[in-house]
Amino acid sequence: MKKIQSLGVHHITLTGADRQSSIDFWEGVLGMPFIFDQPNLDDPNEGHLYFDPGDGRLITIFTNEERKPVHKRTPTDPGCVHHIAFEVDRAMFDQITDRLEARGIGHSGVKDRGFMHSVYFKDPLGLLIELACYAFIPPRGISHAEVMLEAHKLRVARGAKAIEREHLADATVLIVERAQRSLSDDREPKNPYR
Repeated sequence: MKKIQSLGVHHITLTGADRQSSIDFWEGVLGMPFIFDQPNLDDPNEGHLYFDPGDGRLITIFTNEERKPVHKRTPTDPGCVHHIAFEVDRAMFDQITDRLEARGIGHSGVKDRGFMHSVYFKDPLGLLIELACYAFIPPRGISHAEVMLEAHKLRVARGAKAIEREHLADATVLIVERAQRSLSDDREPKNPYR
């Protein structure tokens, strides 16, 4: 028996309402360029809109002019999508609540998750959307996931409930020390102010 190795998210397809509501939300609120439009090849009554969430991957929306926004929370039963999170940078994150409020969109306020900050709100169909900003920048050539894995190991070893800033900082030091060579024989912390 062998694994099937994934290489990342190819796309996520959601059921939307009508075409214009979908464009107004995904491009008009979240700034995702509307890059491709064709019929749903499995249902001639639906459109299939494609948006770029910022990393060149795709968010696609099935639309139908008979479906209208319902505004209630989508189901969170087992097997259902709880929420979708999109990354934003710090400069944008600091403006999210003001920008949502200017549109009359309710939100959770800023949530500190230790390794990231989040704001939650619902799309026009009730799907929970999270806008998230990492609390750290990984070393060059290293992914956020690699830092998170190392921080998790430190968190568990130290008996902490959740990843905290200290775990992230210490994980970054360990990763850099493993990945970047040095002329120094001893790379332990030193006090040059003795």
